[in-house]
This record gives sequence, structure tokens and C-alpha cells, in this order.
Amino acid sequence: MEQVLSRQEASEAVEDSGWRFLLGTLRTSVSVESLVGAIGLAADAVAVCGGDADGHLVVDARADRLVLTLQSLKHAAVTTRDVELALQISSTVDRAGLRTEPGIGTTAPRSVQILEIAIDALDIARIRPFWKAVLGYTDEAGADGPEDPLIDPVGQGPAVWFQQMNEARPQRNRIHFDVCVPHDEASRRIETALAAGGRLVSATRAPAFWVLADPEGNEACVTTWQGRDG
Repeated sequence: MEQVLSRQEASEAVEDSGWRFLLGTLRTSVSVESLVGAIGLAADAVAVCGGDADGHLVVDARADRLVLTLQSLKHAAVTTRDVELALQISSTVDRAGLRTEPGIGTTAPRSVQILEIAIDALDIARIRPFWKAVLGYTDEAGADGPEDPLIDPVGQGPAVWFQQMNEARPQRNRIHFDVCVPHDEASRRIETALAAGGRLVSATRAPAFWVLADPEGNEACVTTWQGRDG
């Protein structure tokens, strides 16, 4: 029977195969030499998943790489079936003479990641309908409450979530980016941002997230799956 996995279980099950756990998904990339090659490899991945493809697999095919994402849409989480599919896809990619990899320490332009936008609000239920309408977004499956996150129904834009404020904070930005990266990529990403003129605002919740700021004080968070259980 398909079972939902914890963050650590999901991460450990696929890490050696070049996949990374990001925000309730498994994600990897494969370097290719053409869009035709990417589409062909995507078709192979779909064939591996068979009847489970529609309920688990998302593909993003480009001329230089194929990005693959696995998640059980039914559970909105990573399950044992997703792990099985990830390992089978990696074997298929390997037989094609290619590799599934997270883009860490390679020639990839960056690691696999997921971007979210966080909006601080005093009254989340009041502002949420505006953002839902102006972005053309919808409720995430099973999360349609007045303070729940919003998602792009066609999966092209970042999710938007709302952070409760207790009082107005005009001295800092109230919309910030959350950049979810592989747990073994976070340190390098932070070091690069600091070297580019940023500063570390807080690491009290690390390794769940670090708060960084640009030279003018606009904040962003680098996040991982770690430090969120228990």
C-alpha cells in the first residue's frame, strides 16, 4: 500500500540516486543536448511511471536539460510509490548514458529548487482573495481555508503563502522570497549571497531556514526540509 513518507525518509531514500526532497516533492535534473533529447527522455520517464504518470510525475523539458518532479497528487506529499518511480526513472536515464542529478557541484547553472513568495499580513483572510484574483491562482488540494497558501493552477508560477503579523512593520519589506534548495546546497547558496553583498539577518531557525537581506534590507529566506520534524 502506498504510504506517505516523512521528510527524512523521503530524502534518504533517493539522495544517492541524484534526487532531492524539496517542499513535499522529489526533484532532479538531467543534462541533455537538445529539446528532442529532452522530450524523448521525458517520454521514457512517463513510460516508466505507466498509469501513475498523471498522478505523480511533472516534467519540464528544455533544450539543455530535463527537470523531473515526483509527488503523489492524491496525498500532496511524497509517498513510497514516488520513491519507487524515482529509482526506476534513474535506472532508465542511466541506461541512456545520462544521469539524474540535483545540479550541485556540476556544470548546471544552479541546483534544483522551488521558489515561494511569502506575504506578511495583519489580516490574511482579508487580503488573500485579492492575491487569488490578481494572480489567477487557486486553492491547493485539501487547503482551501481563509489563510491557506495559493498555487498556480497550471504549475508555472511560485506558490504564495501568508505569514501572520502582530503589528505593522513599515521599516522592512512585507513580501519576500523563500528559496527552497537541497539540504546539501544551502551553505553554498548562502555563502554566495553573502559574498554578493548580502548579510545574514538570522540563523536561529536553521537548518529549516536562514533569513538574509540585500544591502538595502530587503529580506529573503533560504530554506531546506531539515529541522522541521519534531
